[in-house]
Amino acid sequence: MPLTIINSIASWILKKRIHQMELFLKYPNEVQEELLFNLLRSAEGTVLGRKYEFSTIKSYKTFSERIPVSTYEELEPLIELTRKGEQNVFWGTPIKWFAKSSGTTNAKSKFIPVSNEALEDCHYKASKDLLCLYLNNNEESELFTGKSLRLGGSKQLYEDNNTFFGDLSAILIDNMPFWAEFSSTPSNKVSLMSEWETKIAAIINETRNENVTSFAGVPSWMLVLLNKMLEVTGKENLLEIWPNLEVYFHGGVSFEPYREQYKRILPKADFKYYEIYNASEGFFAIQDLNNSSDLLLMLDYGIFYEFIPMDTFGTLNQRVIRLSEVQLDKNYAVVITTNSGLWRYLIGDTIRFTSLNPYRIRVTGRTKHHINVFGEELMVENTDMALSKACQQLNCEVIDYTVAPIFMEGNEKGAHEWMVEFRKKPENIEEFSKLLDLCLQEVNSDYEAKRYNNMTLNPLVLNVARTNLFYDWLKEQDKLGGQHKIPRLSNQREYLEQLKALQFSEIF
Repeated sequence: MPLTIINSIASWILKKRIHQMELFLKYPNEVQEELLFNLLRSAEGTVLGRKYEFSTIKSYKTFSERIPVSTYEELEPLIELTRKGEQNVFWGTPIKWFAKSSGTTNAKSKFIPVSNEALEDCHYKASKDLLCLYLNNNEESELFTGKSLRLGGSKQLYEDNNTFFGDLSAILIDNMPFWAEFSSTPSNKVSLMSEWETKIAAIINETRNENVTSFAGVPSWMLVLLNKMLEVTGKENLLEIWPNLEVYFHGGVSFEPYREQYKRILPKADFKYYEIYNASEGFFAIQDLNNSSDLLLMLDYGIFYEFIPMDTFGTLNQRVIRLSEVQLDKNYAVVITTNSGLWRYLIGDTIRFTSLNPYRIRVTGRTKHHINVFGEELMVENTDMALSKACQQLNCEVIDYTVAPIFMEGNEKGAHEWMVEFRKKPENIEEFSKLLDLCLQEVNSDYEAKRYNNMTLNPLVLNVARTNLFYDWLKEQDKLGGQHKIPRLSNQREYLEQLKALQFSEIF
């Protein structure tokens, strides 16, 4: 069958889902409430269901008063029971898959339960919805005439007490229908390779002669792969290798620091960038419009959402609200209840709503990754945006960065200390540092107030990282690969000091 016909059939099948989405777009809060009670009914007979008497919960008020908000550490004993083979602990159907995740910085591994319902009704459903929304917005797409180059952090799955654990991407690949591999590259075998540097070489070898029409992966690591591809092939840009490229589906970290670098290696005016928001715990939101940074919150994936306003987060006045109570342009910590048995689980991400009809969001950072030592309430969204603006104005490019506070000592005022690794350095580092500080004041009024006349904060301190510093730091932490991320912001100096020590050790 000709590829153009396959493309047309696949597009027609996927776009049928648009009509189903209209239900949660029209009745978002009703869909969420019905979903919550379906989750409760599904888990009535579990250990957790009996403990909290799920069968008697008839209102959101009772649900929120009876079941506490939990972190992974608080749920870990129940998760470990299931990993050892005991079922019906927190979810009503058997769970044999666990997505192993260490998050952005945590050295201790987390094992996130993944039920069959989550695989089918969340992760796979979301993958189809992503294509559905993209195709609905781009009628002339020829996406399925070629393959999608995928870059995950996959490692082989490991068995333990008849349960299996590994990266989420490995679980997804292991459970995919056999035909899905035909539309993807590299092969499952290469995708599941563990050793990062060997894997990159294998991906290049397998994909360079394919007809690649799309990419999917984390921007920072994908950029490593694509630049290596250009180096190996000797080409100026990616269109010389894959002339039919049309879209990059990305997520995991903010795209802003990398946007200009992608434009340089993908010089195509109508090339599309589509953002997603997913994690081991679930698939949450998808960009539903061309040329937008807003993500549509997907409300029928078996995930019930609650939110904690960040201005009360972690305080005695902390309060939890449901979707119908959120406001525009406020930062919220995300709390989820899922069809894998995570009950009122704090995932550690922060978001803000850019639209309430429909509910659209932007990811702003992590609950642990912000700086508020001096009342500046600095979020990753702020630093990403400021860095992007400064780079555009001074024609430079950044690979990675991290920021930490310089604490007040004696009469000395505080400040922020940056470690930035450039792909293309600014001609004048001092000029860049001053501009970055001004851009940060433009995007964050609290930082601007603390910087006014150097009243509370001195100008930021900028360290230029040596080549490959962040790569070497991740390698030292055994965190090379497509799903690991640099901690952008911290209220402590631990990560910055480790990087400075590694930078120093390279010199001597």
